[in-house]
Amino acid sequence: MKRFSVEERLLNTKIEIYEKPHINIDTSKCDKCPNKPCIKACPAGLYTLEDNKLRFNYEGCLECGTCRLICPYNSIKWDTPPGGYGVNYQFG
Repeated sequence: MKRFSVEERLLNTKIEIYEKPHINIDTSKCDKCPNKPCIKACPAGLYTLEDNKLRFNYEGCLECGTCRLICPYNSIKWDTPPGGYGVNYQFG
């Protein structure tokens, strides 16, 4: 049986986007954060820095929760998207 790499597995991942973000960020706290570890920790690369402001795009979220755990200011509030929405991993 072939072992799939992480990249190959992510190619089979399907995401059904809900109209409301399931992640809310208090960016006023992010302004105080000198290292912004969420940028490096997010496996989907959804956090970016633009004009020295943190930006986030929830549509490609893999729902791993890494950002919420790594945030030193507890500024990321994360909920599971409603049933039928969010990430659907296909490991075939």
